[in-house]
Amino acid sequence: MKNKIYIQGVFVLSLLLCFAARVSAGVRNNDDIIKGKISGKIIDSATKQPVSYATVSIYKAGSPSPFNGVVSDDKGAFILPNVAEGNYRIVIDFIGYRKKTINNVAISKSSADVALGTILMASTTNQLSTVNIVAKAPIVENKIDKTVFNVANDLTSQGGTAADVLPKVPQITVDIDGNVQLQGNSNIQFLINGKPSSIFGASLTDALQSIPASQIKSIEVITSPGAKYDANGTGGIINIVLKDSKIQGMNGSVNLTAGTRREDASVNLNVRKGNFGFNGFFNGREQINSTTINKTNRLSYNGAGDTSVALAQNGTSSFTRGGFQSGLSFNWDITKRDQLTLSGGYNHFINHNYGPTSQDQATYDVTNFGLVSDVQSLRNSDSRFSGKYFDYSAGYKKTFDKEDQELDILFQSSYGDNSSSFFQQQDYLTGGYPSSGQRGNNPGTDHETQVSIDYTQPFSKAFTLETGAKLGIENIGNTVVTDTLAAGGFVPNSFQTYSFHYNRRVYAYYLSATFSLFHDFITGKAGLRDEYTTTSADFPNTHIPGYNTLAPSATLMHKLDQTQSIKFSYSYRIERPEYRDLNPFYDISDPHNISTGNPSLKPEIGHNYEVGYSKTWNSGANIYAGAFYRYNTNDIQTYTTFYDTLTVGGTQYSNVSLTQRYNIGTETTEGVSFFGSVPVSDKLNLRSNMMFSNRITTNPGNPNTSGFMYRLNLNVTYQFASDLVAEIFGNYNSSQRTIQGTRPGFGFYTVAVRKQFMNKKLSLGLTAGDPFNKYINQTSTTTGPNFNQTTLRETPFRTFGITLNYRFGKMEFKKERNKDDNNNGPDNPDTGGGSGGK
Repeated sequence: MKNKIYIQGVFVLSLLLCFAARVSAGVRNNDDIIKGKISGKIIDSATKQPVSYATVSIYKAGSPSPFNGVVSDDKGAFILPNVAEGNYRIVIDFIGYRKKTINNVAISKSSADVALGTILMASTTNQLSTVNIVAKAPIVENKIDKTVFNVANDLTSQGGTAADVLPKVPQITVDIDGNVQLQGNSNIQFLINGKPSSIFGASLTDALQSIPASQIKSIEVITSPGAKYDANGTGGIINIVLKDSKIQGMNGSVNLTAGTRREDASVNLNVRKGNFGFNGFFNGREQINSTTINKTNRLSYNGAGDTSVALAQNGTSSFTRGGFQSGLSFNWDITKRDQLTLSGGYNHFINHNYGPTSQDQATYDVTNFGLVSDVQSLRNSDSRFSGKYFDYSAGYKKTFDKEDQELDILFQSSYGDNSSSFFQQQDYLTGGYPSSGQRGNNPGTDHETQVSIDYTQPFSKAFTLETGAKLGIENIGNTVVTDTLAAGGFVPNSFQTYSFHYNRRVYAYYLSATFSLFHDFITGKAGLRDEYTTTSADFPNTHIPGYNTLAPSATLMHKLDQTQSIKFSYSYRIERPEYRDLNPFYDISDPHNISTGNPSLKPEIGHNYEVGYSKTWNSGANIYAGAFYRYNTNDIQTYTTFYDTLTVGGTQYSNVSLTQRYNIGTETTEGVSFFGSVPVSDKLNLRSNMMFSNRITTNPGNPNTSGFMYRLNLNVTYQFASDLVAEIFGNYNSSQRTIQGTRPGFGFYTVAVRKQFMNKKLSLGLTAGDPFNKYINQTSTTTGPNFNQTTLRETPFRTFGITLNYRFGKMEFKKERNKDDNNNGPDNPDTGGGSGGK
């Protein structure tokens, strides 16, 4: 099957290339049509830094109005494609700079591609006080290798967190508990500013709830990562890019949020003087106590089939969450070609979950239809989690005289110190049964280190080669201490008390090429990544073999014209089992629903195909339509087995559902996605995301399952005035069939309004989420050969909030001319980039 997938991928790529060659040949044979391009790079004449978002307009000779134009990218580069034969005038304009005009730019048969080289722009003043830059990027940008969602322009995210932003991003679904899926796959690699972070290690939900939306610049979705990225994550990559100002001077913002479910305070400060830059932020957050109602009914049968047990559990769960996030970064432009970046962050979050559950366990004689016994009990449970995480990194970037030739070296390390505890005690309301229970503490540490080096060598405008290597080391230490309730109180349980060490190393090397074919008819990226993984863990009777992974990837794009393009991509991905998936420790916080790890898990293998079409209009409207096909082998999924009795560590438990993760077989996901943004008028804008997919799962020894799901949302924005805007966002995720039952669907909507004051320095926002529904009801089912279970959760979701944001500082667009070139800064890196095999 693996070879078949490779052959299919090569066959499809070959067809595309052959098609491109035939069409390109036809274009080249038409000598009457000359289509050229004009390119260049815009640089500040004093600082030698790129001028991003400058407007580049092209005029026909003698014409007073431009007929086309583009905006320079983050590196100051621009390309005007598909320019017909003739003589033109190029005009470059950006706030704070003198307008630049370049005359007599000619496109001809002998000179179809015109490179203007480096274009120097001089600033008009040394300092601009209280300048507001209105250069609004579109909400969603479709690039050759990723989709970018610009959070700053999304109103209903104000006062929220990353978990509130993600449901609005194309191809991403988030359930009510914060579990994230990308194109229907939950095996996602999360990055911050292109780098891994230890805060995602312990609890993804807590991590996403700790990142305030006010600190997020954009979210990048990479469904088919290239060879430069780690191969881990069959679902793809989600990169959260934090704000980082590179403008001269001092500026910042203060954000305060109060509401019925959350309270938040954050501050962001940016300082840049000459060749030095500093950024710092702090955010404190608390989720106010909320109570969820849980109802579970399970009917099971014993091995002989002559006895059935009906278990009813009704309880409440009170939940609180809090913590803070902080970060510092320092940039030093050592010379014109050398840049050093140092960063560090300290994050801490906690949560607390507690509540009572009433239980009624009735046993029936199936043959005689009689009640054998009825045991009623009350279980009180309490669980707590605390995590402290420190990340730091040092990066060095070297640029060369040749444009886009770069060397990047990155060292990053993170330390996690977390602790969890649980308590549960069952007291029986019917006589004859002694109280039972457990309590446990689980302190642990997580240390990750990554070292990477990347080098980019452009050989021509049509061909660039990238290569790099990376070493990743993860060390986890964990201690489990468990006590069991006995007649004299809680006593140590030696069967469930132990310590373990887990170590994983990944050695990686990649080679990747960016190219254009047939006179830019096709542009693309293709590469191969080799990763060797070794894992050791002192779990009892466990040996985890090492394995090597060769992960090819390719993306091809064809621009139909300047406004529309199509692309095709393929990537080979793996999902390495994490230590929680492997750890054989039994979680018995609910004795009737126990979970444990599986040390025998193998890596999941994924083959991801995607084709997409995007189009933009001069009005600002844009659409993206895509289709995807994912095929996974050794697919890792959760599976529940029912036991009449289960012995764990010398203790026998009755009427138990045991949940583990297994390599169940294969999973195939086919789907389509759509995004559209339409400015109906100068004041009204509509934006929508849609995704439809079908997932087919094979589980040897069990019937195949097929589950259709869809996700729909709509965003409406209305600009009443330049300083007053309102927005409403609605989202619905359908239910979905799983290998053992159904996963619940749910919908919600959010209304927000924002008013700006003091020349837009101060803004006041009001937000309401599901204002007329106190709870969202979710019903899920799980079935097996000898049991079926239904669970109803009533989750509080209604929220009201008020947000106050204040921006301060002055921004300079010109810094003093240095005495020599060695003190001039190089191009600023993209904060979303990261390094080496990411």
